[in-house]
Amino acid sequence: MSNELRIAGMGVSKSVVSTIVSAAAEKVEGVASVYGKDIASGIIAMLTSKPQPTASAVECSVVDGDAIAITVRLVVFFGYPFTKLAEEVRAAVAEAVDAQIGVRVASIDVCIDELVFPKE
Repeated sequence: MSNELRIAGMGVSKSVVSTIVSAAAEKVEGVASVYGKDIASGIIAMLTSKPQPTASAVECSVVDGDAIAITVRLVVFFGYPFTKLAEEVRAAVAEAVDAQIGVRVASIDVCIDELVFPKE
């Protein structure tokens, strides 16, 4: 599997797409982090028996030669309705991809992989 997406006559590294998607998603209120991308998750996994995430935090593929399909995995804060949060993440990611890469977004799947409770 290549680390580059060939889309709209150009090559874009999947890590570049991942960086753009992660930055956009993490700006949405209620998102703690992109799953497995934060330093704290890595340290906790090393010091405990909690397994490291097996799936990529951001997955992307080319659809119909000129559009991109994205899956983003998130850690979210308790208290934010999932459907509303997912819709806000989709809007932020679509806007960021359009602004930075300039390609059509075919779909954005939001996976909530972990829930963080506030300390009281």
